[in-house]
Amino acid sequence: VTERGGRVHTSTVSVAVLPQPSDIEVNLKETDLKIETKRASGAGGQHVNTTDSAVRITHIPTGIVVECQSCRSQIQNKTTALKRLQAKIYERELNQMDSDIRKKRKIQIGTSARSEKIRTYNFRDDRISDHRITNNLHNLRQFLQGGEALDGLLCELRTWRHNLRIQQFISSLPP
Repeated sequence: VTERGGRVHTSTVSVAVLPQPSDIEVNLKETDLKIETKRASGAGGQHVNTTDSAVRITHIPTGIVVECQSCRSQIQNKTTALKRLQAKIYERELNQMDSDIRKKRKIQIGTSARSEKIRTYNFRDDRISDHRITNNLHNLRQFLQGGEALDGLLCELRTWRHNLRIQQFISSLPP
């Protein structure tokens, strides 16, 4: 598409291919939990001073600790504490998964700066330029439909990547 002045407008597109996030299941094993009871503190009169109704649960693998003393019953406090612990572990797993996805996306996309361009599709000149292997192909329509031009380019890219890995390996060897 051109404007009145005849200049060509260009656009940059970045594509990241990532696995679909999986559902997070938090299964708490009794062996992973350290459950302690103690006397509650605060308001509640003599009842809080005479019964061990407060509950502290430590998830040993992660070190996450939750406490609950909101109810007068130790059983209710334990149930509430387990739910809170499960929510904290879920949040931690979710943050870890989100962080992993962001890292993978950054590796694939980079900064999307013009200097990182990989391929140019020039519709007006019916040309595809791959900037990694400095190769120009023609017949854009066939290329986009997955024709022989695409197969040839993919083969050249595999060879280029293989050679790049060999060069990286050689340069990582001690002198």
